[in-house]
Amino acid sequence: MSLSERMNAARGIESTALPNSEDTPVHRSVFPSGRADDSPTTALDVGHVPANLNGRFQAKAAADAEARLAVHDAASQRDVRASEALRALKSNVSEALFSRVGNRISDSSLSEADLHDYVEGELRGVVAEQHVPLTSTERARLIDEVMDDVLGLGPIQRYIDDPSVTEVMVNRADQVYIERHGRLFPTETTFTSEEQLRRVIERIVSRVGRRIDESSPLVDARLSDGSRVNAIIPPLAVNGAALTIRKFSREALTVNRLIELGTLTTDMSELLHACVEARLNVIISGGTGTGKTTLLNVMSSFIPRNERIVTIEDAVELQLQQDHVIRLESRPPNIEGTGAITIRDLVRNSLRMRPDRIVVGEVRGGETLDMLQAMNTGHDGSLSTVHANSPRDAISRLETLVLMAGMDLPLRAIREQVASAVDLIVHLTRLRDGTRRVTHVTEIQGMEGEVVTLQDAFLFDYGAGVDANGRFLGRPVATGVRPRFVEHFRDLGINISPAIFGAQFARN
Repeated sequence: MSLSERMNAARGIESTALPNSEDTPVHRSVFPSGRADDSPTTALDVGHVPANLNGRFQAKAAADAEARLAVHDAASQRDVRASEALRALKSNVSEALFSRVGNRISDSSLSEADLHDYVEGELRGVVAEQHVPLTSTERARLIDEVMDDVLGLGPIQRYIDDPSVTEVMVNRADQVYIERHGRLFPTETTFTSEEQLRRVIERIVSRVGRRIDESSPLVDARLSDGSRVNAIIPPLAVNGAALTIRKFSREALTVNRLIELGTLTTDMSELLHACVEARLNVIISGGTGTGKTTLLNVMSSFIPRNERIVTIEDAVELQLQQDHVIRLESRPPNIEGTGAITIRDLVRNSLRMRPDRIVVGEVRGGETLDMLQAMNTGHDGSLSTVHANSPRDAISRLETLVLMAGMDLPLRAIREQVASAVDLIVHLTRLRDGTRRVTHVTEIQGMEGEVVTLQDAFLFDYGAGVDANGRFLGRPVATGVRPRFVEHFRDLGINISPAIFGAQFARN
């Protein structure tokens, strides 16, 4: 008798066959008292099931549980064996493929598409030679994973292809984290070995003409789509090679998109557009991962198309939409330790290239002095970014970077250079909810004694609180102070709405 039939009988269903002490089926009804009788019944107190029947239920349930556990264990063991077999097959196929294609992987005469087709064709031949029975799904998975190992980034390639992932962080071969929607998540993805991780790193840096080895154990590079890459290997990385990839958005963000995301407001974008058009010198400040380069891209789009632009970066990331653009990239030293071209060298060289605008991806050293001098000697409208925690900290950071130029300048002279060169600081913050917001738009007004004076035009409203999901409800709001450079807009014929600075200006 099945377990369901026994349960039905225990619930008092009439004329149900129940086993007696001798396992002989008889027809009876069970009363609440537990006695047998020929009278019909419609209800049962479950607490009064016969003792022998209760014991049989418990034994049956225990046996069923043991059977299910045994089936689960057997399935788990089969999965483990299948995974190990597939891993071994993948290793064999990869070795056979590498021996077959040889140096053609690095053949510069082949385009990316031709190289991909060539390797995939050879790979299918290698898989066919293995004579291992595979389902179509297993075969497709094997080919995709080997292709990722040979031409892609191995097990992390799927995160590079995932548009929702913004950053991939490999702490070591067996520990990978990703950033999604501004938050960090651990993954179960691992590299098969330290050697596989090192091959991926070397493949990335070799494509952009850079190298990584024990004599040069750290490197900044980029992927073909512009994603920023940093790699560091032993002896500097104690736990093994580490790889960090900040992905490049496949969709160029526009000012309208930033407004939709809440990074900017419409009023703020109108002011920033006027500042770029009026050739004010703007510094974008913020911490790591706050979106400084993204905002620099958007603000660069405001530059008129008839102007000559020179961009200077450590690794090319900017996506300027104008036609008249010259892109310069620094170069690290070669294996002999010579031949390095720094950002400072490129800033100095750009002054001889007749630029209308100089856009420096980030100032982080002595090039800051050259950039400030350029801003003060006729190259107005320059844009750059700097790491800082607030607009006031950005001023201090610029002062420190100028001192790194090796010039023995008094602090007051440096501050006067900063105060006269920079017109506006736009500060970005990554909030606790993972969103990136412009929290300050600050005018540099000049010097008062030994202090550079600042005046906020927009500030983020933290007082609005958060919603049920922990997302900040606030937005940047005008402080009610109109910047001094608005008069300069009027002289140039650039009109902006007075209402963006507050209600009192809207009435005037």
